[in-house]
Amino acid sequence: MKRCSLFLILLLTTIPLAKASPNGAQLVDGMENTLWADSNHGRFSMRIETEYWTRELDLEAWMDRPDKTLIRIHAPKKESGIGSLRIKDAMWNYLPKVDRTIKIPPSMMLQPWMGSNFSNDDLVKESSFVDDYTHEIINSEQRDGHTIYRVRSIPKPDAPVVWSRLEFDIRADFVPLSMTYYGERDQVVKTMSYTDIRVMDGRKIPTRWTMTDADNTKSRTVIKIETIKFNVPLDDDLFTLRRLRNPR
Repeated sequence: MKRCSLFLILLLTTIPLAKASPNGAQLVDGMENTLWADSNHGRFSMRIETEYWTRELDLEAWMDRPDKTLIRIHAPKKESGIGSLRIKDAMWNYLPKVDRTIKIPPSMMLQPWMGSNFSNDDLVKESSFVDDYTHEIINSEQRDGHTIYRVRSIPKPDAPVVWSRLEFDIRADFVPLSMTYYGERDQVVKTMSYTDIRVMDGRKIPTRWTMTDADNTKSRTVIKIETIKFNVPLDDDLFTLRRLRNPR
């Protein structure tokens, strides 16, 4: 009996333990941490494309999760200095040409930011995918050497969101590949694709994000991450109306 017990112990200690598969909430939480960390500061380009015109913005952004975001436009010259500030569920836009600060009501959070395919909420992240939705893995597949999970996210009853559901494709290492937004009639409203995966500041992230409207594929917005630093110390004074109006 002792020999048998010793054999079982040796067998169990030499067999590699199977890595547990993540659940839906862990995948979405891991994705958000991969993209944003606890805080970040970066430079981005935003290219807005429509059937009739194209424009490009040079942006700088700071985020102190989960409550604070500041975005500043540096170019083109005619829009330089425009900024957006979020503190918890409040958001303001600053227009330097008229020296005016405008508070954005909750009803306007889904309106386009600067004419792009990204809404105010998309850019400043008022809503939380992890906190406002329940998450379920509905499919998985192997692609390019990675396990890809399809996660379906349904709003919690009292969550301040308008999407009937979201669906994500997320790699097992928490790198997102796509996100689909569904409207109240369960129709696809817009899609986000995450591509050009690179290592930036020590973590592997998608550096090209493309948002496309479902009803007009000729209308899309592409954000490219030029530089980014994660888990950086950010002064509380940065996220104030005074600094929104006066960046120096």
